[in-house]
Amino acid sequence: MKVFKFGGASVKDAIAVKNVVEIIRLFPKDKIVVVISAMGKTTNALEVIVDAIWTKNETVFYEKLAEIKAFHTAILDHLFSSGAHTIYTELDRVFAAMEMQFKGEISDNYNREYDQIVSLGEVISTLIVESYFRETGLHSKWMDARSLIRTNTCFRDAEIDWNCTEELIQKNVLPIFDQYPIVVTQGFIGHTPEYLTTTLGREGSDFTAGIFAYCLNAENVTIWKDVPGMLNADPKYFTDTVKLNKISFNEAIELAYYGASVIHPKTLKPLQNKNIPLFVKSFIEPLKAGTEIQQSAEFDTLVPSFIFKLNQTLISFRTRDFSFIVESHLGEIFNKLSALGVKINLMQNSALSFSILVDAQKINMQSILDSFQEQFEVRYNEGLELVTIRHYDQPTIERVTAGKEKLLEQFDRLTARIILK
Repeated sequence: MKVFKFGGASVKDAIAVKNVVEIIRLFPKDKIVVVISAMGKTTNALEVIVDAIWTKNETVFYEKLAEIKAFHTAILDHLFSSGAHTIYTELDRVFAAMEMQFKGEISDNYNREYDQIVSLGEVISTLIVESYFRETGLHSKWMDARSLIRTNTCFRDAEIDWNCTEELIQKNVLPIFDQYPIVVTQGFIGHTPEYLTTTLGREGSDFTAGIFAYCLNAENVTIWKDVPGMLNADPKYFTDTVKLNKISFNEAIELAYYGASVIHPKTLKPLQNKNIPLFVKSFIEPLKAGTEIQQSAEFDTLVPSFIFKLNQTLISFRTRDFSFIVESHLGEIFNKLSALGVKINLMQNSALSFSILVDAQKINMQSILDSFQEQFEVRYNEGLELVTIRHYDQPTIERVTAGKEKLLEQFDRLTARIILK
């Protein structure tokens, strides 16, 4: 049994959905769990819907709802020969539920309301794709991840109850394969013990594929993307990137941690725990090999990989009495940063200062200044870049830092991290 994950770009329109069918047809003898994301930019549109519900902005709500309906209806019209097909009625029920949500009472928990609405993007996309599977002769079954993946109540970033989830998936999904070779389900979503919908964090559909593979002891997982595999650099910034043909789970986890965008960071661990290989392949050229992520580290050092984080802010803390930065100071700094929700990309300390690098768009600089002003002098530099190079060599360092000022460098045996201006 295999697990395939198709992201928003791979089901963004009718042509893309038809391409998914052709990919599935390449595996006629396999049992497959197909995990699908919301179509195109639907998640972004649904976030606007959430805000409109929260603020009771009727104009924005109905404008955006009409836009989402039109987008999906256009896809339906290109996939199905008749507007009388049952899929039209199924989607009308989803949109009607969205409208009822707007008209009804809402809780005082924004994240809870977010999950109930934004999750519908995956519901809509899987209803469409699975209906088209059946329309084209693929023997498939739609299943609702909101009843299969059990989580806690941390809305928008829910944690998995692995024992319960494994029991639910094995009990409900495995018997389906006795009648259907293809199961279609949603990425990104789960449910609380009270059966409220939760989401697993943005880009969580990759994680969903890992969850199903773990619980079903899958042969492998394939994430289908618009790139030929994992590349050693972002092709938006470099024209001569190199595909990584095979790397270890540990290497992929490190790359994900440092910011590589191909694989969701949570996806890899459950696969590593059961030694289930993960393939990253192109839905444009599905017969090509792509990248294989597996246990062996034999191939990790063949090609340097580098990751850029733009729009970085470097913040430095000094005690106002010019005393050394000691453990008690660090404890206080970390506690305050945690309370402010600050995520650190890099840190470094000297005798008199402690510095952190953060994503500028994810912090409120004034809140940080206000929180620390009593005990610490805070200075910061904006508009910086962070480059991380795995398996670095001098030519690669020179290449990515050419023409830029180096503000801070950190090196260990495998990784170089450099702040640039």
